[in-house]
Amino acid sequence: MLVRALALPALAGEHPQQTAHRDAHYLLVLLQAGELQLTLDFEDLTLSGPMLVLISPGQVHRLRGAVAPQGWGVSFEPGLVEEQARDVLEQALRQPLPLAQHPRFTELAYPLLALLANCQADAANVHMGPMLQALLSALLHLVAGLLAPAATSSGSSISRAEALLAGFRRLLRQHFTTWKQPAQYAAALAVTPSHLNDTVKALSGCSVSTHLQQRTILEAKRLLYYSDQSVKQIGYALGYDEPVYFGKLFKKHTGLTPQQFRRTIRE
Repeated sequence: MLVRALALPALAGEHPQQTAHRDAHYLLVLLQAGELQLTLDFEDLTLSGPMLVLISPGQVHRLRGAVAPQGWGVSFEPGLVEEQARDVLEQALRQPLPLAQHPRFTELAYPLLALLANCQADAANVHMGPMLQALLSALLHLVAGLLAPAATSSGSSISRAEALLAGFRRLLRQHFTTWKQPAQYAAALAVTPSHLNDTVKALSGCSVSTHLQQRTILEAKRLLYYSDQSVKQIGYALGYDEPVYFGKLFKKHTGLTPQQFRRTIRE
């Protein structure tokens, strides 16, 4: 079982200051009080409790400092999250969420997190694995209910268009380095490319091609920031055999060459 519950004072020990990195797991932080200074995907954030923060797999982050933080952090593997809940988490928690206006959520979340931590401490018990997973599921459904109450209310269901957009986002998350054509996503979703594009653009404001390019550029920025791979290696990793084309695409979206971006972001 790869689920951990930890008090935030231990967070600084697990995330050395000034070291940018990324993880393959989620980290859900409920900051009750105090302050965290965090860089998340190139944005400097100062977080004051009560606040809910999600760091998703692959996001580059750096803990710059902390002032008397109190609360909880829970790290968990993507495979432990239902796809629908994962969609809600990643879309609705792209930015930290202040919790001052949600007392009912914190009233339920704090004891649930404390129970999760206590059960984690007794991990040698063979029954604790399923219990931890059940408690994690309860916590994530509680968070999903806060973020998208209409989607979790009794008898409600998402529209076919919303389901198509969610399916596209899932495929994009899995295949953006190898599937570069909208038709590939449309075929996997059993719709025409024009229907997929019209639906995605109507609901998100961006075309399928724009989503593909934005996701690629975001990953390129992450690799340029925290890794020491060459620009050519990064281009290959993102599915571009021609480094010149990759460089032009990057500059089109950012106004900088990959080398200029790396120098700027690391200053």
